[in-house]
Amino acid sequence: MSPASPTLHAVQHLLDRKRLPMPALLLLPLLFLTGLVAGLVDSIAGGGGLITIPVLLGVGIPPHSALGTNKLQASFGSGSAMLTFIRSGTVRLKDCRTGVAYTAIGSALGTSIVQKLDPGLLRQVIPWLLVVIVLYTLLTPRLGYEDIHPRLKPGPFFFSAGLVLGFYDGFLGPGTGSFWVMALMLGLGFNMIRATGYTKVMNFTSNVASLIMFIRGGSVLWREGLVMGAGQFVGARIGARMVVRKGTRFIRPVFITMVLTIIAKLIWENLH
Repeated sequence: MSPASPTLHAVQHLLDRKRLPMPALLLLPLLFLTGLVAGLVDSIAGGGGLITIPVLLGVGIPPHSALGTNKLQASFGSGSAMLTFIRSGTVRLKDCRTGVAYTAIGSALGTSIVQKLDPGLLRQVIPWLLVVIVLYTLLTPRLGYEDIHPRLKPGPFFFSAGLVLGFYDGFLGPGTGSFWVMALMLGLGFNMIRATGYTKVMNFTSNVASLIMFIRGGSVLWREGLVMGAGQFVGARIGARMVVRKGTRFIRPVFITMVLTIIAKLIWENLH
């Protein structure tokens, strides 16, 4: 999601106002629970931003600060899920160092450019790319159940996917996890569990790189972000363990559901 989205335009008037006077006694527990639920969902199938961004805006946080604070709390969730997948043996960091490097570069570029350009055209195209992902997943029922022969070597794959998807995550964001999972399954032949694990590494990378850019712009609320981050850490840990334990049969329907939700959200925004 970007500052130019219709949802953000709807609350643009908040930029010149203080946050709604919600007592910390109510605000902080709400943010913690929001982070927990978002971390759980995001670690399984992505789409946690669909939960966190509306809550941040709903409590009166200005759009730019909501986006920056969202990156702070999301870093805890993706980092927690990443650690769980590494400890379970699902992910080996040495295998994705190239991806980490190029994803960080792409994300930093995307975050810096989104503050200058209107991502409206990209927002029109993304829902249809996600539709292709859903259709392909539904029409290939065995996709992701086991590793297959890779179509690309890791170096070229992570160079291209890291730059493109890292840039997209920093520039717009919705559906990034879905794109990574599909790319890893088709490009490197990963099963869905493994693809989900490596996706969290890339998500963490792009979140941190984007967060650094938002910090430089002074668009991060630390108290709110850290409280949500604590919830994210717990939720993501639970979700990642469920992925490792229950496998592709569990991930697949959640993955499809979240992609469809993101499609519906983006189409709704395009129509309004």
